[in-house]
Amino acid sequence: MALFTTRKQKKDVKLSFTDDMLFVEIDGGKPQAYPLTWMPLLKNACAEMQADWRLTEKGIRWDKLNVEIALS
Repeated sequence: MALFTTRKQKKDVKLSFTDDMLFVEIDGGKPQAYPLTWMPLLKNACAEMQADWRLTEKGIRWDKLNVEIALS
């Protein structure tokens, strides 16, 4: 008999910023790159605001900036 769980597994997510790019790495995998020109509010935010994010069912969300990116 197979065992399974309906509980979602927590994923480790690492974000890093350069001047023009956001890099997202999930569970030690290959980083995904997002141009910050697509998200000017995030690009122009201070480091403290950039660090204030949360993982959602769809992706990553910065509530105070009203910015969200979908992760594939």
